[in-house]
Amino acid sequence: MKKQAVTIAIPCFNAARWIGAAIQSALDQTWPEKEVIVVDDGSTDGSVAVVRGFGDRVTLIQTEHCGGNHARNAALKIASGEWVQFLDADDYLEPPKIEQQFAETQNGAAADIIYSPTWIEEGGARVVHEIATETDLSAQWVSWQLPQTGGALWRMSALLRIGGWKDLQPCCQEHELYLRAIKAGLRFVFAPTPHAVYRVWSQETVCRKDPRLVIDVRTALIDDLRNWLTAKGQWTEDHQRLAGRACFEMARTLAQSDLSRAADYYSTRAAKKMMRLEGPAAPRGYRLVHKAAGFAAAERLAALTRWR
Repeated sequence: MKKQAVTIAIPCFNAARWIGAAIQSALDQTWPEKEVIVVDDGSTDGSVAVVRGFGDRVTLIQTEHCGGNHARNAALKIASGEWVQFLDADDYLEPPKIEQQFAETQNGAAADIIYSPTWIEEGGARVVHEIATETDLSAQWVSWQLPQTGGALWRMSALLRIGGWKDLQPCCQEHELYLRAIKAGLRFVFAPTPHAVYRVWSQETVCRKDPRLVIDVRTALIDDLRNWLTAKGQWTEDHQRLAGRACFEMARTLAQSDLSRAADYYSTRAAKKMMRLEGPAAPRGYRLVHKAAGFAAAERLAALTRWR
């Protein structure tokens, strides 16, 4: 059987420290039919020199600084693969990543998106970001379990059909894309082995530098899915519970920097029955104080205890 060609697309902005390892991990993929495209998004450090050091094994595109999604879409414009693997410049892939995903899904015959758990690497330690496949795809999405960018393999024609990445999406970029894919009926097929590694090394990444923005965007995306599924008669109690749990976790995150705003967020979401105190963010002591005195009091006490 002819091997399907895969484009590995790497957006890069001021990632000289990491980009070499990302590119090498792409070149080291055991899947033979591949091309590597790096889009430099207006870097001002030594990133471009590192990329050029790989010679003609890598295609380099240079653009003005317009953001990661714009860079990913620029790669799509010249990509020749039937499938596309996205890889952030500060992450990397283990050598069998692409080959393993095809092996576990009959070469993606019934898939538009092949998705897998990912490794999260921080401070030299690694844990797996699990995906609860006993729940449906929408529940996995609400729980923020669908993988970080490197964990998925996209059929090129399906990705282009839904318009690629949203250029101006400020954060939650892959989750916004996954949501459009779900609404468009794209076929998600699970491959269980993790081989993509997401590095956590800075608080200045898109998803970490502005938690208030992330909370606003994620909440709007949750409401988008809820409205869509409700219109179809498919929003379930399980979806409601998981969404409420996600909103509670976000309220607690917001409380660390702005308790007043967090309390407003909590009351607004609770009025919509979108607040559920459960999971690791709701230990027993916290729940007892919350029941007796409310969210703000529980947060004030939590700031003085180990409940964080």
